[in-house]
Amino acid sequence: MLDRMGIWASSLCALHCLLLPILIPLIPYIGASFVAQDWFERSILTTSMIIGFWALLSGFYRYHRQIYPLYSLVLGGLIYWNKDMFGEAYEPFTIAVGALLIIAAHIINFKLCRSCQQCAH
Repeated sequence: MLDRMGIWASSLCALHCLLLPILIPLIPYIGASFVAQDWFERSILTTSMIIGFWALLSGFYRYHRQIYPLYSLVLGGLIYWNKDMFGEAYEPFTIAVGALLIIAAHIINFKLCRSCQQCAH
């Protein structure tokens, strides 16, 4: 369940950042300028990372003992957190790469947990 929540949160975070350029002209009309704030994006990403660590560490200790999903989560989070490292023009691509790595970590963890033959699910 945590992996599903993590996939959902990471996808929501990526969708927010990718759709934000389209939504910026609408912000004054809907009175939701907070969605364009850096603190809001960081809050969503932080929530996603907390859920991710919780899900992946739970899967690691309870089921599969494979550490590589955590590498994908951390790398995706670092890339996403530093989304402007290549400049504003490349920010959507950097966001997509970071989000995909986070989502991939959850999918891999989910599959590893489900394929564990020694564990009771």
